[in-house]
Amino acid sequence: MAAVYTQGPIARSMIRTALAMIPATLALSGYNLVDAYFVGKLTGKTLVDAPMAAMGFTLPVVMLIGCLFHGLGTGVCAPTAQALGGDKLERAAKGTSSGVFLILLFSIFVAIVGMSCSKGLFRSFGAKGEVLELVTGYMDIWYFGCATASLAMAGHGLLISVGDNKMASFLMMAGMILNAFLDPLFIFGWGFFPAMGIRGAALATIISQAVGGTVSMCLLCRKHRLLRFRRIPFVQLRQYWFVILRYAIPASLGMLMMPIGMTVVTRLTAEFGTAAMAGSTAAGRLESIAFVVPMSLGMTLTPFIAQNFGARRYDRIREGLIFACRFALIFLLVSAVIFSLAASAISPHFCNSAEAREIMARCILITVWGFAGVEIHRFSTFAFTGCGRPLAASLLNGLRFLVLLVPLSLLAWHFGSLTGLFVARLVTDVLSGVIGVVLALRMVKGLPPKRDKSDLQSGEKRIKL
Repeated sequence: MAAVYTQGPIARSMIRTALAMIPATLALSGYNLVDAYFVGKLTGKTLVDAPMAAMGFTLPVVMLIGCLFHGLGTGVCAPTAQALGGDKLERAAKGTSSGVFLILLFSIFVAIVGMSCSKGLFRSFGAKGEVLELVTGYMDIWYFGCATASLAMAGHGLLISVGDNKMASFLMMAGMILNAFLDPLFIFGWGFFPAMGIRGAALATIISQAVGGTVSMCLLCRKHRLLRFRRIPFVQLRQYWFVILRYAIPASLGMLMMPIGMTVVTRLTAEFGTAAMAGSTAAGRLESIAFVVPMSLGMTLTPFIAQNFGARRYDRIREGLIFACRFALIFLLVSAVIFSLAASAISPHFCNSAEAREIMARCILITVWGFAGVEIHRFSTFAFTGCGRPLAASLLNGLRFLVLLVPLSLLAWHFGSLTGLFVARLVTDVLSGVIGVVLALRMVKGLPPKRDKSDLQSGEKRIKL
């Protein structure tokens, strides 16, 4: 199995992989959009908006568990890519097999805990009556599919780690399309299929993820020879799990910084009224369009850096990181110009009141100039993770959300300035991007020089994995 990211022209290969991953980035948001569209057509027995309100209560829990699964996936994918870059195929296979087993065990644990305390948890969130009944019905099915969700996420990530980007992207898009087909079938019922309401959306998601996860695991087993059903001695299994958790825990904590920070900002924005919430929310949903292409590039950046770190091709790491940051800077500055010119014309299509339209346009005009900083900061965290420094990546996320965004937003709120909230976001994005890339490039420059063959062989003897 070749370490595909350690060979060939960097710019050309990164652009090619980014284009291949665009369907995958679209699919990531497609699941939620499709579910929201069909659930939005349901009405409750006593409350018209009960089904959509129930979906809203699921978001914090789904996001939290998603962060944990993503962290575990990173814990498996990063060491696997490093092992492949160092041409240590046996270590990569054992690490992958151990990681998939750990993810499966953790998924079962989450499902049992989630289903046992589901009603009490959502009652504490404020759900009651019909909404509580709907949200627990949805989540009990969703919890049952924790294994399919986590294995699909890990499987797609591992395919990207070995360079099988097109297949990973295809499976993610196919899963989203299958979900869109099954949603109306299970939600509204047809023929022999009973109408399950909001629970049908959960079942459709489970089935689509199960298909994608199964196919990805089969590919990892048969095509890439990374997934093996052989007994691994517990001593080695424990060592592999330790390495995985060394990546997974900081990665999960780093991801949790975003919902925590955004929750605070949302609460502060709500203080300025309904129009402020509507305008800023619409602007936030719209801005995701600008990140589709840079995010596609970023999805392969961690395995690219990890493979070259394993191969000790530090020159390629530096060149790849600089190219990715330069691409994000140019692409998102051009996007900022387009968004700025179109802000006033776009806002009437998303907001009903004149006040909300003006706030949406104002938010866009200010925050778009920090888009490049957002993606450059993200790329910098990928560089630290790929080079075996997951804690540093987590601290960078903490810097952005807890050190910069929250204090600056509180300062703007203290002075009663909604515009100040938007400026706080802009300053945060620019500063975090600059600080992140400077620290990442300094880290790459300080990596130890490539050792000779005898050093590598002696090192291999000390590592009995």
